[in-house]
Amino acid sequence: MLTDERLEHLREIADLPDLSGTRYRLIRRLGRGGMATVYLVEDESLARQAALKVLSDPDPSGTLATRLLAEARLLARLEHPNLAPVHDVGTLPDGRVFYVMKFVRGERLDVWRRSGPARPAMLRLYQKICDAVAFAHAQSVIHRDLKPENIMIGSFGEALVMDWGVAKELSAATEQPTLALTGPPETTTGRPATAAGTIIGTPAWMAPEQARGETGRIDARTDVHGLGAILYYLLAGRPPFEGGPEEVLRLAAEGEPRPLRQADPTVAKPLAAICSRAMARDPEDRYATVTALSRDVERFLDGGPVEAYPETIWERAARFLGRNKTLVFIILAYLLMRLLVLFFAGR
Repeated sequence: MLTDERLEHLREIADLPDLSGTRYRLIRRLGRGGMATVYLVEDESLARQAALKVLSDPDPSGTLATRLLAEARLLARLEHPNLAPVHDVGTLPDGRVFYVMKFVRGERLDVWRRSGPARPAMLRLYQKICDAVAFAHAQSVIHRDLKPENIMIGSFGEALVMDWGVAKELSAATEQPTLALTGPPETTTGRPATAAGTIIGTPAWMAPEQARGETGRIDARTDVHGLGAILYYLLAGRPPFEGGPEEVLRLAAEGEPRPLRQADPTVAKPLAAICSRAMARDPEDRYATVTALSRDVERFLDGGPVEAYPETIWERAARFLGRNKTLVFIILAYLLMRLLVLFFAGR
């Protein structure tokens, strides 16, 4: 008898891509999204491993193939150290369109976070993530699904922003969303065509305009919010919103995350303010660009004032003392010596 396990095994075998006639040898499946599957393959011509993404659903109209090719071309334009490059694109003997990209060795950001890295190390890594997204924005591309699961940390500290499956070209006259690389369909949504009311992204990490389906308001500041949510996670160790899918979606659309310093009182006020500004409900209140967000994090790391946090005079003095301990010690020692000289000279 055919058990459920055997049926599932036969289904997986039937879905395997036909790589005959190509230079690729199948190793194993890495993950499956809503309409495409990613496999680990060996490029036998170059003797290296790579990730091959191929459509997993029937595509008699050719619409999905067109979108997958558009996605490959979009990724090929985004040449940056913190983005995985595309190596090849084509059609398999079974008629399915595929493209091949770098296979990233490492661990996801959420797994890396659980290893307990020091806060400065987390912030330096976070800046690499910001750099990749800022570069994409310079190419008029927004990600729309930024979350820890879509960021890989390499063996040598690289941070690569992955899964541009629902990316959007801001300069395009009409939106052509592409296919999700990974992620269970119940948590990452994306429809073949975008219209008012469409929800694209992952609920726990969505900007309010995404959760409300306000596609006309989605722009680079939507990714700023996503980066703010990632910063919240890095600092608090939890996503901004938790619960069932419907509850999380409602909170993303209407609620406010728990204040960061309530989740972790050790987070400095200026750093919490940076996170709060990046995640502001109104896009107008967020950082205008990812670069502005990253620069504020840099100022915090350097001990300087951050734009998101108006300091009191006492906080400014304390920050100055913290940055200039050696100088202050020398000045105080000099003044003390002068006082001692004056004291003993007057006796």
